[in-house]
Amino acid sequence: MVFSIATAFSLITRAQDLKIWDIRPAKTWMTEAYPMGNGSIGGMVFGGIAHEHIQLNEISLWTGDETNTGAYQALGDLFIDLSHKDSSETYRRELDLGSALQQVSYTVDGVRYKREYFCSHPDQVMVLRYAADRKGAYTGIIRLKDAHVARTSTEGTTLVINGVLENGLHYDARALVRVEGGEIIPGADSTVQVRNADGFTIYLAAGTDYSNRRSQQWRGQDPTGRDRRILTAAAFKGFDQLKSRHQYDYRGLFGRVSLRLGNTPASVQALPTYQRLLNYRNVPDHGIEALLFQYGRYLLISSSRKGGLPANLQGLWNDSNTPPWRSDYHSNINIEMNYWLAEPTNLSECHFPYLEYINSMREVKKEHTVKEYPGVRGWTVRTENNIFGGESFLWNTPGSAWYVQAIWEHYAFTRDKAWLGGFGYPVLKEIVEFWDDHLKRRPDGTLVSPMGWSPEHGPTEDGVTYDQEIVYDLFTNYIAAADTLHIDRAYRDHVADMREHLLKPRIGQWGQLQEWETDRDDPKDNHRHASHLFALHPGKQISVNKTPELANAARVSLQARGDASTGWSMAWKMNFWARLQDGNHAYTILKNFITLVGGSGVDYNEGGGIYSNLLCAHPPFQIDGNFGYTAGIAEMLLQSQTDELQFLPALPDGWADGEVRGLKARGNFEITDMQWKNGHIVRLTIRSLSGGNCFIRVPNALKGTLSKVSETGGQWRYRCSTRAGGVYAFTSL
Repeated sequence: MVFSIATAFSLITRAQDLKIWDIRPAKTWMTEAYPMGNGSIGGMVFGGIAHEHIQLNEISLWTGDETNTGAYQALGDLFIDLSHKDSSETYRRELDLGSALQQVSYTVDGVRYKREYFCSHPDQVMVLRYAADRKGAYTGIIRLKDAHVARTSTEGTTLVINGVLENGLHYDARALVRVEGGEIIPGADSTVQVRNADGFTIYLAAGTDYSNRRSQQWRGQDPTGRDRRILTAAAFKGFDQLKSRHQYDYRGLFGRVSLRLGNTPASVQALPTYQRLLNYRNVPDHGIEALLFQYGRYLLISSSRKGGLPANLQGLWNDSNTPPWRSDYHSNINIEMNYWLAEPTNLSECHFPYLEYINSMREVKKEHTVKEYPGVRGWTVRTENNIFGGESFLWNTPGSAWYVQAIWEHYAFTRDKAWLGGFGYPVLKEIVEFWDDHLKRRPDGTLVSPMGWSPEHGPTEDGVTYDQEIVYDLFTNYIAAADTLHIDRAYRDHVADMREHLLKPRIGQWGQLQEWETDRDDPKDNHRHASHLFALHPGKQISVNKTPELANAARVSLQARGDASTGWSMAWKMNFWARLQDGNHAYTILKNFITLVGGSGVDYNEGGGIYSNLLCAHPPFQIDGNFGYTAGIAEMLLQSQTDELQFLPALPDGWADGEVRGLKARGNFEITDMQWKNGHIVRLTIRSLSGGNCFIRVPNALKGTLSKVSETGGQWRYRCSTRAGGVYAFTSL
């Protein structure tokens, strides 16, 4: 293949715009350090010159049990103290999202130093490589520090943490050091000393004896032997092979989607990331907008891998043993928002930890539920949840109903009928049975959720809109699942009848979508939660094309809530405005989100945004904002919640030209290529992975193998008959 100079420049430009970088080491964990992870172990990299610090986590390191929520814990810290000077004029640290590789480079006294860091999922190891362009350049001390009171020791050239939490959970972490040239000396004080080495590599493994099986009392194999085996295998493979295996695995997920939202001048891309954030208000930078989209995908791949636990409030990165909100699994939006991006941005495999987590909680949640709601079948959850089924806070009854929306969404995007029948449907039915028994039946036949609360304000009373909409969504998804599997016809019809009798959303006195059955909404209320708009997003009960009056009422409510808010709330508002097909307003929220903020305290009124490392500021750091932002851009470019694929439904004027590859739509359709100019699609290619009719809605006329259905309001609707595995290309007419 022959590349032109223009093509080569384009490829270089795109590669550069997948990097987050700085010309200074990080000083603070939350706002400046760069994250890495493989779904089970994670690190926050500071990149110090003479004093490197990598804060460590393991995703199953939790206190608490089935009755005590506990909290997600920090694991410890790895320190590398080098003997050379602590300053350099050529310093650079970067995180390459395209390869999940971090690099630190600098020059001291004429010696060029380079570090490469990554967390490998296939080999379950963190790898840190130190190299230099002069022999004997490295002398220093490496130490591993526990975040609790565990025993730390040295086994040869391996640093070891081995401890037990207050709940009996065993944990282990060990860092094996290998040198090239020079010598390595185990220290008596749990350190390893490197002298006059050409370079060295650190292999780090960590784990606990947690198991997600309640039948095993939430305990599995002792992590010590497992970690030893991981390090032995890693050292045998060596750095180059581990790096190759890591990148092959990671790129197989990340590389599925590419995005360009316009052109970014090379002079803008040449600036450190924090400087681009500072300039963003005054200098258009579509590259940083797309970079932040891909960052969300990087974070999900790094914190949620098959076989592990789902991403929590901070993904898997946490430097405290008393983190905000326990760094838990919040069921009133946060864990759900973490996974809004999984299916649309082609990361279905990363969805499984959440789906498996839901399944693992069933038995203990049933016991909690029968105590709280005697005589009621099925189960539900409270707001705060841990990894053992423990929970806290009485409110948020519909938590499990929102949980299992993810089950239907996974099927909707993948069309995996065997998975739906064997795994998804039984869980869905259990939650439906809870609501069948829990709903209050009024004399006129109306069904209402008793004593609900609209997160996180207002009175506790029956028929709260948030509850009603989530139950409507649950019943809708259950009916579709039963129809798909051709089972439980009688119960399916019973659920359909219940859905028809649910109290439905209402339009209030000032044109708003009512948050409560009573018309008491305050037009001056700018609360960060807008939970009564669930039916607009992530639900599908309200849509511009099918329920325009309710959609307009949702618009009125959103306008009253205002645009400014905490980080995750702005991300949700992006999705709301995208569903309202108002791209310019969604873009306004997006630009508000890309606001550089500092500080790390909990302050709802301070205003959200992002830190210089691009992590979302609630404040403090909360990862759902990053994930919600990525999902929001996907919604602006493609929607499929109403049984059709709608392309560019919320394209802002600022993205007049662009292209995207790899997004997924419900029905198991993959958009292998979409390019647009002046807001019109010029090329569209769809791969049908399951076959069937594909209805598409576009902003301009297309030509190709498709039949025109309608043309209204500047939108064209087509039908394309597809076969499984077929690829269908269309161009502008």
